[in-house]
Amino acid sequence: MDIDLRGIVIIVGNYGSGKTEVSINLAVNRKRAGLSVRIADLDLVNPYFRTREARKALADVGVEVVLPPEKYLHADLPLLSPAIAAMIRDHGDLAILDVGGEDAGATVLASLADAFRGKNVQLLQVINPSRPATSTFAGCRTMREKIEKASRMEITGLIGNSNLIDETGTEEIESGYEFVRSYAAESGLPLKFITVPRQLLEEINTRQFACPVLPIARQLVPPWKKAMAF
Repeated sequence: MDIDLRGIVIIVGNYGSGKTEVSINLAVNRKRAGLSVRIADLDLVNPYFRTREARKALADVGVEVVLPPEKYLHADLPLLSPAIAAMIRDHGDLAILDVGGEDAGATVLASLADAFRGKNVQLLQVINPSRPATSTFAGCRTMREKIEKASRMEITGLIGNSNLIDETGTEEIESGYEFVRSYAAESGLPLKFITVPRQLLEEINTRQFACPVLPIARQLVPPWKKAMAF
C-alpha cells in the first residue's frame, strides 16, 4: 500500500514520539514516489534533533528544506522564517511541516491560521506507545487535546511510530501497531501509516498491517553514530 498524502501535512506529537524522524523519512519516501516535496523545520522549542540536522541528506535526494537564515541555524531562538508562509501558499505536491513537541511546539500553528485557510491541510499526530505519555488511550487523548487547544486546529489522522530506538524489535512493531490500530478505531481517526526501521523489514511480514508502512532510515543520531543512508 502506498502512503497517499498530498497538500500540506503537519506532523505533531509528544516529546520523544519520533515525529522529526518520521517527517524526514516521509519526505524522502514521497520524493522517491515522484512528488515534489518541501519540508519546513517548525520546531521552535527543542534545539536538538531537528529537521535541519538532516538538511544535506534531504537536499541530496531532491527535497527542498525551508530553514531560518544560515547564521541562526543553531540558535536556540523562536525564529519563524517568512519563507514558511510562502511555502504554504505554494506548497507543490507535498509540503511537510515538522512542528515542535506537545502543546508548547504546536502553539506556532495558531499564528499560521490565515495562511492555512482554504488549503488542503492534514494535522497528523505521531504516537509511540513505548513512550509513557502515549502508552495508554487516555494519554493519547490528553496529548491530542493539548495539541489541538494550542494549535487551534483539529487532529485529522494518526501515525504509528512504535520504537525503543536501538532496542526496537519485531515485537514492539507488532504490538505497537495493534495499539495504534485500536486507538484509531476508538477515536474515529484514520491510521495513515506506521513505521518500521529499515533493518527490520526482512524480519517482519508487513502484509499483516492494514495500512501503509514507512521504512525508517534513522538520521537523528548522537555524534558518535553515523546516520543511515536513505
